Amino acid sequence: MTTPTRTERRKWTPSRRALPYLLLAPALVFELLVHLVPMLGGLWMSLLELTQFHVRNWVRAPFAGLDNYRFAIDFNGAVGAELLHSFLITCAFAVLTVAISWALGMFAATLLQRSFPGRAVLRALFLVPYALPVYTAVLIWKFMLDRSDGMVNTVLADLGLGGGTFWLLGDNAFFSLVITAVWRLWPFAFLALMAGMQSIPSDVQESATVDGAGPWQQFRSITVPMLRPVNQVLVLVLFLWTFNDFNVAYLLFDKSVPGAANLLSIHIYSSSFLTWNFGLGSAMSALLLLFLLVVTAGYLAFTSRRMKDV
Repeated sequence: MTTPTRTERRKWTPSRRALPYLLLAPALVFELLVHLVPMLGGLWMSLLELTQFHVRNWVRAPFAGLDNYRFAIDFNGAVGAELLHSFLITCAFAVLTVAISWALGMFAATLLQRSFPGRAVLRALFLVPYALPVYTAVLIWKFMLDRSDGMVNTVLADLGLGGGTFWLLGDNAFFSLVITAVWRLWPFAFLALMAGMQSIPSDVQESATVDGAGPWQQFRSITVPMLRPVNQVLVLVLFLWTFNDFNVAYLLFDKSVPGAANLLSIHIYSSSFLTWNFGLGSAMSALLLLFLLVVTAGYLAFTSRRMKDV
């Protein structure tokens, strides 16, 4: 019987090229199970005539092909017109929420960039809305915007500026939705921008100050250009979160969402779980996924090209 040599006793070790893929394999498998499999299931459901009559045995639902997609994008029909209305409302909601959240985050991050007494307390207070659970945060705003006993109408009445306004009905519902979403989202923009500003070398700003550059010139010529990598990711993440937002509208208005605040996510939910047309709802979800993929790819290509040209 021969004894194994030193080479034969050596344990197998992955190569440098294979090691990163082996380390990523558990996360990729988990991502496959959690996201990709349900997404493929939803795409298959969008090709079926999956109504309330076939929910119990949805695998045997009649094959509808692309009929659900035709109904969804037929803007002359009732289904397509409602979907287009929700899409436009969602676009306006996303643009306003992202723009205001970014502006508030930039203002707060710039304000707290320099050291002064109480800066740590202000940082903690600014992050409170983001730390609160979404249910608690939205419920607070729902009570504040109540017509009868809400704080907003009470303060307006005490100031002689009116009162008794229906903030959660009609066209006012859209602005209430934007305000609530901004209040929850802007601390994340503040946190990301503040972290980005910490990476800006202090000697660059000191040199600009010596050269006579004022605060606005430093902000425009130094801060904003050096924050472009942060802003590229931040704006995209804020847009994707806002465009897919469901919790804020659902918690703020319950199931009776006004037409002015009927976001695309709420519309898809209603088409799927209230009218029991899961095939049509899945088709709308697939169209939403396709839209966000196109917007993400175009945005990254555009911003990456601009950063290379600078």
